[in-house]
Amino acid sequence: MNNFLRAVRVALRNQWTLIAVLVTSFVVGGLWGANLGAVYPFVEVVFQRKSLHRWIDDKLAESQGRIARLQQQIAQRQLRGRSTPAGLQSADMKRIEADQGQIAAEQVALERLNRLRPFLLKYLPDKPIDTMLWIVAALLVGTTLKCAFIVANMISVERLVQLATFDLRKQFYRQALRWDLTTFGRQHSSELLSRFTNDMATLSTGMSTLFGRAVLEPLKMASCLVLAALISWQLLLFSLLIVPPVFYLMRRLSQSLKRANRRAMEEMAGLYTRISETFQGIQTVKAFTMEPFERNCFHQSAKELYYKAMKIVFYTSLTKPVTELLGIGVICLSLVGGAYLVLNEETHLLGIRMCARPLSLGQLLLFYTLLAGVSDPARKLTEIFSSIQGAFAAADRVYAVLDREPAITDPVCPRRLAAPHEQLTFAGVSFHYQPEQPVLHDIELQVPFGETIAIVGPNGCGKSTLINLIPRFFDPVCGTIRLDGIDLRDLRLRDLRNRIGLVTQQTHLFHDTILDNIRYGTPKATDEEVVEAARKAHAHRFIVEKLSRGYETVAGQGGDRLSGGQRQRIALARAILRDPEILILDEATSQIDLESEQAIHQALREFVKGRTAIMITHRLSTLALAHRIVVMDAGRIIDLGSHEELSQRCGLYRRLHDIQFRQSA
Repeated sequence: MNNFLRAVRVALRNQWTLIAVLVTSFVVGGLWGANLGAVYPFVEVVFQRKSLHRWIDDKLAESQGRIARLQQQIAQRQLRGRSTPAGLQSADMKRIEADQGQIAAEQVALERLNRLRPFLLKYLPDKPIDTMLWIVAALLVGTTLKCAFIVANMISVERLVQLATFDLRKQFYRQALRWDLTTFGRQHSSELLSRFTNDMATLSTGMSTLFGRAVLEPLKMASCLVLAALISWQLLLFSLLIVPPVFYLMRRLSQSLKRANRRAMEEMAGLYTRISETFQGIQTVKAFTMEPFERNCFHQSAKELYYKAMKIVFYTSLTKPVTELLGIGVICLSLVGGAYLVLNEETHLLGIRMCARPLSLGQLLLFYTLLAGVSDPARKLTEIFSSIQGAFAAADRVYAVLDREPAITDPVCPRRLAAPHEQLTFAGVSFHYQPEQPVLHDIELQVPFGETIAIVGPNGCGKSTLINLIPRFFDPVCGTIRLDGIDLRDLRLRDLRNRIGLVTQQTHLFHDTILDNIRYGTPKATDEEVVEAARKAHAHRFIVEKLSRGYETVAGQGGDRLSGGQRQRIALARAILRDPEILILDEATSQIDLESEQAIHQALREFVKGRTAIMITHRLSTLALAHRIVVMDAGRIIDLGSHEELSQRCGLYRRLHDIQFRQSA
């Protein structure tokens, strides 16, 4: 619930819209009760063939007559008391006190009627038929106004909720972008998508319910209850005796609903994951004929979601009979109590004063009408429970993302670094993803500015992890990485990464034009600069000749409309356009044909001059670009030197070189 209230506070920032919601809700609630109040003049005036002029005169006469009768009864009891030796009995004294109380109540009513009479005589018609038409017209105007304010209320509520959801979506997306790669590795993208779409929509629905029906319906109930209390607040309390136990039952039911909604959302996230993994790996699924297996897994996940959804339906369905029992219980109590008071012209029930004056039939019918007017909003309130409880669970899942702080953050007081840097240093660097599975061990390496380093080693030896530490995708567990003696953790992330160009084996392109994909990361680059970078990456020719719209061709989601080699050349052009101080290439030419590779290496030979380059590769042509070669195995640097030096003294390097040589041949 606390997280849901945090989302509500986001909505409360839109003060003017909130004021519009509250004003329209109060007006609708007031008009709801006022329109039901039309029952009284119909029963007391129209059905009696009276005008309001005659009605108020009759009421004045009736009240004056009642005062006279009560005064006469008091005088008779006092006279009997003086004529008997024992004086007034206790029963007579109590009766006199009760009569005096009724006289006081009648005098108050008489005063009110006298204040109302000049208004009725001046502004309202004197004929019964005209009175009836006036009451009907007032009812129509009130209903029209109520409908207009309902429309305004619905628009205001939705605007308030959509503004809050807009802010929450931005916060969610901004926070997810701040996460480090380790957190993204632990959190499936489909799980995040489920929270961003399904859970956010549930939270939005809950807030809409809260600011809409959860405000409006209680106000409608309140207006009816206030008017009923004006007739007899004691009778109203008597009628509501059944409410506390039913309220307790509804509270327990709401807790069960929240738990059921949370479990259903977790199952929905699992279903998103299953669908996402299947569709992304559809080639593998088909190649290994695993369609029946995937169908069975989906069947199990969907079935679990079905069971959890049915549990929500079960709990929700219980709220309706509970509310109906509450409503009929209230009505039954008011029927018994009110009928007894009117039929016997009593003001007491079970020895407890229910009203100051005996209730008329019109007042009692109005009382029943107002209680009936409470039942419809109360019924709608039960429908709110499921929505609100679902929003509670959704808010917990959304704020679990918003509250998760990234492990990689900017320093409080970032330091500045000269451009270009002089040296990149790895000092005693160790790293692991899981404590029991170390990846890097005590890495020592110095890379002067302008040097090109190639890193080679068997798969899984930690090469990619090592270069991922440079842009601070991860931080070392032990040791430091420094630029010119400054720990990377003391630099602002944006300042550090602006110096780095990265091209990986698994190239990702966005669902945008080729032009904008190359310009990604350098948004101020001109079209001419983009084309020149594409030429250096040997991508210009295929872009112009093979793509239907040239640089305006959309690459597709993840670049799926291009081949692997085409994607790598566009990614290389992107890095070249960035003109980085440090260039990182992770098997960046692994999917490029030999002819293009030779041309790209010639371009790289020129491009790496005047910048630090770190390359992971096994290709002989790429190794030729390196000043030094780092040989890694099992997370350690086992040798470092030129190609000739390593060929003579490093057995692992010779084996890797021979394997690549045979593959190239």
